[in-house]
Amino acid sequence: MVKETVKYLAGVAGLSGYGSSTTAEQVVAQEFRSCSRLTAIITGATSGIGAETARVLAMTGVRIVIPARDLKKGYQVKERILKENPEAEIILLEIDLGSFSSIQRFCSQFLSLNLPLNILINNAGKFANKMELSEEKVEMTFATNYLGHFLLTELLLEKMAETAAETGMQGRIVNVSSVIHSWAKGHHFKFNQMLQPSNYNSTRAYAQSKLANILHAKELARQMKLRKVNVTVNAVHPGIVKTGIIRDHKGFITDTLFFVASRFLKSIPQGASTTCYVATSPQVEGVSGRYYADCNEMQCSLPANDDAQALDLWRQTHAFIRQRLRR
Repeated sequence: MVKETVKYLAGVAGLSGYGSSTTAEQVVAQEFRSCSRLTAIITGATSGIGAETARVLAMTGVRIVIPARDLKKGYQVKERILKENPEAEIILLEIDLGSFSSIQRFCSQFLSLNLPLNILINNAGKFANKMELSEEKVEMTFATNYLGHFLLTELLLEKMAETAAETGMQGRIVNVSSVIHSWAKGHHFKFNQMLQPSNYNSTRAYAQSKLANILHAKELARQMKLRKVNVTVNAVHPGIVKTGIIRDHKGFITDTLFFVASRFLKSIPQGASTTCYVATSPQVEGVSGRYYADCNEMQCSLPANDDAQALDLWRQTHAFIRQRLRR
């Protein structure tokens, strides 16, 4: 543990050639070449890590689709990218990941554009300090971080498979998780309890949603391999970055923790590096169902490696969403 901490603080490169101090621009400059044929959807791209991911990928010529709950913020990010890179193609569409009907509308609008889809980055995150319910009457952190991205991925998966088959270029899905997934405890990780917890704890809810993100990636990767679909699915931990995700979780304790941990915090460009690495690097070609941090493959928690639990979660989620969509 001490050795790993020293390596992290020093930014020592791992097997990939990158480490904790690597920025997204450095990764893309080394790993990726301009390719205007690619299209990427990046949730949560109106601020923080998502906005930096969009900016950096747009520099390479990738067409960027930004699903935004707040269109004003989306337009601001679009203008900033275009100011730096006037040739960038940025498409802004409205979405609320806490609403199944909104996700359906977004997917219908995107698919009606008849564009390819090469990269899907499920980056948006919610850390609700107090118990809130989504439009589907589901706890908001779980609804936004996991259920919304699950449905979004399901509705776009055939387009990704079709694009990969037509172009011969592997599609990539990246679920942005967190090392905090390891805080989720098995006796609390029950699907119905996570939908409507009787005793809400914000940190537990966030950890559970991030564990679900990894299990989703692992099970979907297994399914893609069985179907021989040329689309990979991986999960990443971006590092601890003080971004807008804690906007609902401010206060003395949170601010003190961030002050004490400041030596461990990443900048936003560093936080976006692992997402960009997994989404673009030739080193990750054909690799699926894995977990990455600091641009290197890492071990996740034992519950996150439970294939049976991953399948069970996928089945329960699929059944729940199908039932809600029939209403």
